[in-house]
Amino acid sequence: MVTPAAMREAVAAERRRFGYRRVHVMLERQGWQVNQKKLRRLYREEKLQVRKRGGRKRALGTRRPMLVPERPNERWSLDFVSDAFTDGRRFRVRAIVDDFSRECLALVADTSLSGRRVTRELTAVMARRGRPRTIVSDSGTELTSMAVLRWCRETRIDWHYIASHCPAGSCEA
Repeated sequence: MVTPAAMREAVAAERRRFGYRRVHVMLERQGWQVNQKKLRRLYREEKLQVRKRGGRKRALGTRRPMLVPERPNERWSLDFVSDAFTDGRRFRVRAIVDDFSRECLALVADTSLSGRRVTRELTAVMARRGRPRTIVSDSGTELTSMAVLRWCRETRIDWHYIASHCPAGSCEA
């Protein structure tokens, strides 16, 4: 039989982020025969529950209303379009558009587009076209990644996040 002291010794002293299931595996490896339901009850009574970590940190963009661009390279917009192949695999196409001229600067299609890939493609477009003053996008995970935030800081380009359900920032005005 497992005593609360043995469980506390196995968990609290050694592995604080282990839940009762992983403690169960550890105790079985040490030769203890334990019913998982009983272990869960003891775990809860000893107040050894692992506290849930905080949610994902979301990048906060500027909250001022967007002005209408007056010349090229003043504001670019980024958005993703997704579809699926006939075999069921998903793919995404990222579009970069100059908001003044409505010119599509780049279309990048792939099955996976990470934040690092987004910054690499933006740098390539900037080499051809010049620097934008502002980039507008929704707050998707690849657009709020550490790679994108670092790139914004290094290039000193302002990034404006809009609410995901608002097309072209129409909810901001």
